[in-house]
Amino acid sequence: MELYKSQVVPAMIKEFGYKSIMAVPRIEKVVLNMGLGEAIQNIKVLDSGVEELSLIAGQRAVITKAKRSIAGFKLRQGMPIGCMVTLRKERMYDFLDKLFNVALPRVRDFRGVSKKIFDGQGNCTVGIREHIIFPEVDYDKIDKVKGLNVSIVTTAETDQEGYFLLKALGMPFRE
Repeated sequence: MELYKSQVVPAMIKEFGYKSIMAVPRIEKVVLNMGLGEAIQNIKVLDSGVEELSLIAGQRAVITKAKRSIAGFKLRQGMPIGCMVTLRKERMYDFLDKLFNVALPRVRDFRGVSKKIFDGQGNCTVGIREHIIFPEVDYDKIDKVKGLNVSIVTTAETDQEGYFLLKALGMPFRE
């Protein structure tokens, strides 16, 4: 939060020429999502996923349910198939700091995040294949390595603004 106010806001005003501080893009929320399709057969996978996502986020995870039935996957509407956490304000900045400086550099053969992760409106989603890169997860206690998605929602209107914002906050992009 302090880094955003002291360094990011002046840099973005200089780069994009905003007239007001309120026009400078900011991060609204960070959503962590863990899809657990195996939960259809084994409900214990869902419990461990919720527990591990809660540890990573520092906030209790919510179980997500299927919106519609898909016969090919033996999925019924309303069945629990994943979990998610929405982080805002101070917890969001703490998590982003941990993600950029601790977790992402621990990924095997990590060369930086691709610039193609943006959606056209300044928001981005990073897919993480192994949740064990986070320091809170005890490697000995996990039963299965799970993946998760980290969606960063910003008020930026273009991908260039979103890229500049995240780069200034310390996200390691590929050159």
